[in-house]
Amino acid sequence: MPPTSDDPIRAPAGAPLLHDPRWNKGTAFTEQERDLLHLRGLLPPRVLTIEQQQERIQRNFESKATPLEQYVYLIALQDRNETLFYRTLVDHLEQMMPVIYTPTVGEACRSFGRIFRRPRGLYVTAEDRGRIRGILQNWPERDVRVVVVTDGERILGIGDQGANGMGIPIGKLSLYTACAGIHPSWCLPVMLDVGTESTEIRNDPLYLGLQRARLRGAPYLELIDEFMSAVTECFPGCLVQFEDFATENALGLLARYRSDYCTFNDDVQGTAAVALAGLLSATRLTGVPFAEQRLLFLGAGSAATGIADLCVAALVREGVNEADARRRCWFVDSKGLVVASRNDLQAHKKPYAHEHGPAADLESAVRALRPTALLGLSTQRGAFTEPVLRAMAEVNERPVIFALSNPTSRSECTAEEAYRSTAGRAVFASGSPFDPVVFEGRRLIPGQGNNAYIFPGLGLGALVSRARRITDSMFHTAARILAEEVPPSALEVGLLYPPLKGIRAVSERIANAVAELAWADGLAREAKPHDLPATVRSYIWDPVYERGT
Repeated sequence: MPPTSDDPIRAPAGAPLLHDPRWNKGTAFTEQERDLLHLRGLLPPRVLTIEQQQERIQRNFESKATPLEQYVYLIALQDRNETLFYRTLVDHLEQMMPVIYTPTVGEACRSFGRIFRRPRGLYVTAEDRGRIRGILQNWPERDVRVVVVTDGERILGIGDQGANGMGIPIGKLSLYTACAGIHPSWCLPVMLDVGTESTEIRNDPLYLGLQRARLRGAPYLELIDEFMSAVTECFPGCLVQFEDFATENALGLLARYRSDYCTFNDDVQGTAAVALAGLLSATRLTGVPFAEQRLLFLGAGSAATGIADLCVAALVREGVNEADARRRCWFVDSKGLVVASRNDLQAHKKPYAHEHGPAADLESAVRALRPTALLGLSTQRGAFTEPVLRAMAEVNERPVIFALSNPTSRSECTAEEAYRSTAGRAVFASGSPFDPVVFEGRRLIPGQGNNAYIFPGLGLGALVSRARRITDSMFHTAARILAEEVPPSALEVGLLYPPLKGIRAVSERIANAVAELAWADGLAREAKPHDLPATVRSYIWDPVYERGT
């Protein structure tokens, strides 16, 4: 069960209490607490409720001129009053998630050295070989259950940010807490600073990371091996989530560790699950069964091939032969259509290199292959041009258009472009949020395929069962549950995902299913409880002030 903040032994008192975000309530300390905890005179005299504090936070948040200023403001709140930060985030998730994570977190990473206020998380560098265990032991919390780690090489769609990428694991773990109630003291963000290839970043006088080129090859793998061994020794049974690694490393490290550790790569597997959920939801609008889908991907990196792999597994479950299922998935990369005759293909593309003539461009590929769904993971703004979108509308009554690249500035098309180029018939989802679109008097609400619908609940289920490994079946199950949670009222306005305000309930249901799978597959290290739903609920932290901090 999550720790509570009413433990009088752990909590500090006096001025130190007001500077410890885990226990600080600010102006919400009661009269009795102010006497008991030696706070009398250290606070303004008026005692406020958490709701009154939230009102101040909300007004200040809305007064900020830019999303980046809002991000800095919220992070400052997290640094001084953790409970109030999460209470506000949970209650205003639709408004604040785009600020605390995609798309604003990309800008925050670019500006990390400039906006840096207070260290958060752990930094393990290329120079720390042989002493990583000692570094991990410097972390003040001993009961760590979720680690999110990045090496900063492929931050969203903006590329190599080096140590500036620390904003990613910090943001992801905020969503673990906001969306699934995993207690923040169980969460550890880690930056593996192995350098950066960006000379602009290395030469920036405000850059806080190693000013060197990236560690590569065997020394890189030896560093990651030591980290994985040390992190599971220091925090036995913890879940390790890899985030924003370059394609080769993302796929290679996943293959290297998935059988021996409780780990997954969110860009590969989390993105795949949320995309699969969107495709399953789309069948309710298009009337085309999932077993009859033909998918065309623009972009052939780890995220795109991860989606294809999970979709192939889902098609096999529908009774489609695996070879036929793979032939339902086609890719266009920077050199054109991925076909068997090409001799320049990386290993992860070869399973999807089918016999076919070359296609001159994306529009030609659409007309030749007649896909039911077009998925963009290219980070190429505007790659879904009007002719491409019109071609999709010509070969489909309800064309499925997923512009999944992040941040918003890299999206293959906007929601409005998708709707207007298809006469309002597109079934649209995106990686970054877009505002509703009014087309011919009809209000259409584009759905955001946010991984936060998947990884927090999956992680919660892994924690409850203390799963030894994370399996593809867990992601398939999570995707199916997410699709089932979309109400007809949401589909009517074009939404392929449930409203964010209900995401904690979705995460709880996913957690129950993932934990059940862990026990069914013999992967759980905990004895199965008599009442699993009650046990899952007992793990969910509600950010409210406890009495007698």
